[in-house]
Amino acid sequence: MSLLSLERVSKRFNGVPAVDDVSFAVDRGQVVGFLGPNGAGKSTTMRMITQYFEPDAGSIRLDGTPLAEAGRAAKQRIGYLPENNPLYDEMLVSEYLDFVGRLRTMRGPELRSGLDEAIAATGIEQVYHRPIGELSKGFRQRVGLAAAILHRPDLLVLDEPTEGLDPNQRVEIRRLIAALGRERTVILSTHVLPEVQFTCSRLLIINRGRIVADGPVDDLISRAKDGARVSVEASGPDVADGLAALPGVTRVERREADGDRVRVTVSTGGTEDLRPHIFELAKRSGWTLFELHQEAGSLEDLFRELTTDQQEPV
Repeated sequence: MSLLSLERVSKRFNGVPAVDDVSFAVDRGQVVGFLGPNGAGKSTTMRMITQYFEPDAGSIRLDGTPLAEAGRAAKQRIGYLPENNPLYDEMLVSEYLDFVGRLRTMRGPELRSGLDEAIAATGIEQVYHRPIGELSKGFRQRVGLAAAILHRPDLLVLDEPTEGLDPNQRVEIRRLIAALGRERTVILSTHVLPEVQFTCSRLLIINRGRIVADGPVDDLISRAKDGARVSVEASGPDVADGLAALPGVTRVERREADGDRVRVTVSTGGTEDLRPHIFELAKRSGWTLFELHQEAGSLEDLFRELTTDQQEPV
């Protein structure tokens, strides 16, 4: 049985569908990336999972029990870091986390051990006795994560956890999320696409309120229509024009050249491996090949393909 399952879940605001007939299940131990353009329904879906909103239709189950029936028991098993990460600036970090723990009905040894684990996991020992209002954005996010995992949830829901962070802070939070995912199930919503590739094993893409892709990250990227590319470096006559004339080639992108060498990236509209055809063309044309290798598709290609126009689920 899946830890979390959504079955034909829908939500409307003023008659406008924000989430439309969404179904998916998340197993224990998965770190799932949840992507979509602004207004696609990501945050609404996450808020329904965390019981901030009730769905208008469909059901959400935790370990097979509907959230509507589980009530507080379900909330005790879910940790949530919302996009705006609400904190009390006038509180010390220690005061805030103690406050959150008591809201979670944690007391005595349970609270102390939960605090110790959350502080160690998020690396906030050095700011534990400082006012939250004096913290950097990176440490504020760490405090929010500590609050989200304080009660040892089975499911951790993170909405844009690296928003507004500098590159170094993003790397730190990304590593932290990957470590947290080794002990619990994580749903991660983000606009930073590399975070999904580095952190997640599975990807969900939502567009216009509907799921348009669901599967392992690498598998989905490999199926992107514009994802098949070949990097070529060669010297000889009319290299770029010759490559552009090959059947199946949709684009030839020039890169920085070195001397008489030509460097290009060749994109295809299908899944056929172009390398044998390029090799034969080079022999016929008298080119000297210095580089010929297949490039992996990119998550950006997949995201653009599936969210620019409405697509059937992949």
